[in-house]
Amino acid sequence: MTQQTQLYEGKAKIVYSTDDADILLTYFKDDATAFNAQKRGTIAGKGQINCAISRHLFQMLEAQGIPTHYIDCPSEREMRVKAVTIVPIEVIVRNRAAGSLCKQTGLALGTEIDPPIVEYCYKKDSLGDPLLTRDRLLLLQLATPEELDYIRQMSLDINRHLSAFFRECGIILVDFKLEFGRDRQNNLILADEISPDTCRLWKQDESDPQARILDKDRFRQDLGNVESAYEQVLERVLGQAK
Repeated sequence: MTQQTQLYEGKAKIVYSTDDADILLTYFKDDATAFNAQKRGTIAGKGQINCAISRHLFQMLEAQGIPTHYIDCPSEREMRVKAVTIVPIEVIVRNRAAGSLCKQTGLALGTEIDPPIVEYCYKKDSLGDPLLTRDRLLLLQLATPEELDYIRQMSLDINRHLSAFFRECGIILVDFKLEFGRDRQNNLILADEISPDTCRLWKQDESDPQARILDKDRFRQDLGNVESAYEQVLERVLGQAK
């Protein structure tokens, strides 16, 4: 399969068409952004690491009955995926309080959330990806009521599988972002990626609030050792995936 026209370039990936209309090629970049792209930088090897982590997690979720866009990886930075139309909703699942949830509610960092909560943001950079209620999602016709119910349940199922997997890796899954797309048959399937770019991940055996961070918060907060943190996540994922 040959690489064709560039269709889209985002903050972390470039998407190309292929000679098969039902298959796209995603290239994972080393670029890093935060705060709606107000902060920019590069994390050496990030594209290769995130591609590998996403590959293993998509394969794990597929084995658990979760439909994803993943097909295979022809190279270390490239992933072949099913062509989908992305639903412009970022779904956030929270197991512990962190980030914007702490700022907006006053909850202490790390407060356990049981049961987990599911939040929705409008995937629109010009508006700053605002947090939306279910009624606002329906008002904007971003999804049908049935699709929102399905997305919520699938997100909670994904959270259950990912939390258990990361727990075996010695990692706490604090929260994470998901994106879904409609395939050619109009089925909703998991898309985008699952990586330290899209998840908050803490070492289980580390109490220091900075040393425990294994995700993009190290970049956001200028904590250093970003590449090392990503590499640690990959090593633990590969070790558990065997």
